[in-house]
Amino acid sequence: MAIRVFLILCMLLISPPILQVARCEPDPDAEVVESAEEGDIGIVGEDAQDFGGGSFGPAPGVETVCVFPKNPSKLVAAGEESELLVGMKNEAGDSSINIIAIHASVHPAYDPSYLLQNLSAQAFNNASVPPSAQATFPYVYAVSKFLQSGAYVLVGSIVYEIDQHPYQSTFYNGTIEVTEPGGLLSVESVFLFCLGAALIGLLGFWIRSQIQEFSKKTKKAPKVEVGTKTTDVSMDEWLQGTAYTRSQANKSKKKK
Repeated sequence: MAIRVFLILCMLLISPPILQVARCEPDPDAEVVESAEEGDIGIVGEDAQDFGGGSFGPAPGVETVCVFPKNPSKLVAAGEESELLVGMKNEAGDSSINIIAIHASVHPAYDPSYLLQNLSAQAFNNASVPPSAQATFPYVYAVSKFLQSGAYVLVGSIVYEIDQHPYQSTFYNGTIEVTEPGGLLSVESVFLFCLGAALIGLLGFWIRSQIQEFSKKTKKAPKVEVGTKTTDVSMDEWLQGTAYTRSQANKSKKKK
């Protein structure tokens, strides 16, 4: 049993390591845990994957699901660790499933057949799933910090044994969104800060213009004092020949 597990792990490790950056620690206490995880669960395919010349297919009666517990939107920062959970259900009969390892790879979205990054495998010791039971296993991975932002295809598989026969099941074969390191914090925060500053500046300019406009309207016009003895020439010319000027002339004659 130990020799078979060692050989399977060797085949996993000698697969083409284009950019092995995931730091995965073994979990020797990964015994059977009843799956009670909630989240964005996706049923995955059953396609076989190649490992250094060896090919293992899925065992009948074994079901797998994948959960991104802390990252339901599947946004992965380049160079930073991310975690997913692999759920397995054993309906293969009376035999237990011995979990060997979990591994994953990254492919371009436009051509999933092309391998961009082969993530390192995470091995498990003494991890098993009894018949008619289900268990959850963690997998910590990190995509290369040199990957450009955009959509990529993540293919994850779990390798296991049933009655000393190796199998593997693909628990996830879908897209993830790779972002720049700290991109969610730096780009969005800077953009929101600049946008908020611009809006505050425009609001201040508008308030200032409104205050100035209001102050102009509320200013009182200067008073112009007109003496009782002065005569407005333009007014006399305008009233010349009217009844008002004739009455004024008659009054002046009577006074004389």
